[in-house]
Amino acid sequence: MSETPGAGLARQESAITVLGGPTAVIDLGGLRIVSDPTFDDVGPHGYLTKTSDSAVDEDGVGPVDIVLISHDTHLDNLDERGRAFAKAAPLVLTGSLAAGRLGSPAVGLAPWAGHSVPRPDGGGDLTVLAVPAVHGPEDGERDADGNVNCEVVGFVLSGQGLPTVYVSGDNASIRTVAEISRRVPDIDVAVLHAGAARVPAKFDGRPLSLDSRGAAAAAAVLGADTVVPAHYDGWAHFSEGLPEIELAFHEAGLSSLLRVAPHGTWVQLTR
Repeated sequence: MSETPGAGLARQESAITVLGGPTAVIDLGGLRIVSDPTFDDVGPHGYLTKTSDSAVDEDGVGPVDIVLISHDTHLDNLDERGRAFAKAAPLVLTGSLAAGRLGSPAVGLAPWAGHSVPRPDGGGDLTVLAVPAVHGPEDGERDADGNVNCEVVGFVLSGQGLPTVYVSGDNASIRTVAEISRRVPDIDVAVLHAGAARVPAKFDGRPLSLDSRGAAAAAAVLGADTVVPAHYDGWAHFSEGLPEIELAFHEAGLSSLLRVAPHGTWVQLTR
């Protein structure tokens, strides 16, 4: 798998690009998939502050087939322009509670529920499997629905002849990653929300998403051949950035797995 520079977001056969923050564009099986769209301008957004713009705006992304939303309650994962972008898509896949709030075209998936989408490339269906995520420390207080912080889901994308891609969402739990690895043992690519997001008022300021060492540990547990980091820049509450991620993977002996390209530049995938 290699990085391919290029201007714009022409359709790819099998590739991923991170646009900044958590937002990634994944082209698989003739489908364009966008995860956690965030396109608002820099500046304060509620109690969070955005520090850099998306590398590509909504118009640059072009027509999308599926939008994946790990959760809808935090503006660093779904902001106002991202919400409008998602609502204009033919299909949004997200958690059950989020789907109820978002309305059409959102389809709610509980963890371990799947949704199949026909592939324009003629290869059958792309299956999107919702997987659990824990948005904070394991011992964090849980709400009435059993969630830490809020409902969050990750996703596993798979299909005949395609690389299997895991998108973590805002998960901080290695135990959860281990459960996903047990149930889905053949993950080829992991898009990991790293950056150790912290909000002082929540859980004594402990990370709400994977820190750098946690991301390296998650990569080792998953056994993925390729790791694409996301959710580590663009917002002030991310406490670790790319240097910390690269150091953690180096210290773990996993640097060969890490694929980092400038935002808006494709990382080409092969199975």
